[in-house]
Amino acid sequence: MRYGRMTALNAVNLAIPAGAIYGFLGPNGAGKTTAIRCAMGLLTPRSGRVTINGHDLARARSKALASVGAVIETPALFPNLTGRENLDVTRRLLGLAPGLIDQALDLVDMRAAADRRVGHYSLGMKQRMGLARALLAEPRLLILDEPTNGLDPAGIRDMRALIRALPDRTGATIFMSSHLLPEIEQVATHVGLLKNGHVLFDGTMAALSDQQTPRLLVTASPADTAEATIGATGFTDMIREQDRFTLADPVAITPDRAAALNAALHTAGCTVSELRLERADLETTFMTLTGSAEAAA
Repeated sequence: MRYGRMTALNAVNLAIPAGAIYGFLGPNGAGKTTAIRCAMGLLTPRSGRVTINGHDLARARSKALASVGAVIETPALFPNLTGRENLDVTRRLLGLAPGLIDQALDLVDMRAAADRRVGHYSLGMKQRMGLARALLAEPRLLILDEPTNGLDPAGIRDMRALIRALPDRTGATIFMSSHLLPEIEQVATHVGLLKNGHVLFDGTMAALSDQQTPRLLVTASPADTAEATIGATGFTDMIREQDRFTLADPVAITPDRAAALNAALHTAGCTVSELRLERADLETTFMTLTGSAEAAA
């Protein structure tokens, strides 16, 4: 996908498993928004294709998009209508059965507020109602662009729990773009990293974590004895801060190796108050792979 001389997307190939919660990340200008617009049929790529639920978007647009629901940032709702009336407008436009309204409201826990005017809703309630509207047609793919944007901590927590529950409640696959890395880390089963229009990673969260060298965190005293013992057991990459040691060895740090170190420290007369294996979090992994100090957006 090109804009003039600029290539926004280049050989982007994403395979999103059914039932997954897929987190889509990348630095500013990586091409995330362009990719989402292509997936929704708002832009036509110059080469390649988009296939949704077995339908080619270019050849069978209506069939492909019939299985897609989307919430793009703050949903546009009629403030003078109730939540139920807003959903009924969409239901009529799509020619759907009336019973789907209550089903969608139940999915997002908004039945109790459905008959209040949307203009009196909080931002979190509006997000939920927008989500209910996207779920009306029982989509197989649900695209969420910044679903927690602007929400307070309680609203973020509630939206996070709702997103986690949606695949089981609906059978839908969730494609979620966000600049809040901790949110993606807490809800996503799979992740895609994009930079300069290229895919840097596409796979499970566990596989992404495995790309980073785990660290062993040890707190032991006396510190000098602990340092000598750690070195004697073969750990060569060690950072010491008083009696706290961070070990990031190129040799695999396995539970057995950690247990052997713990035994060696006790044998040397050290008191061990902490010994735990720590993998890099999503933010650290993201910064390492993108080579950027920018926040994801």
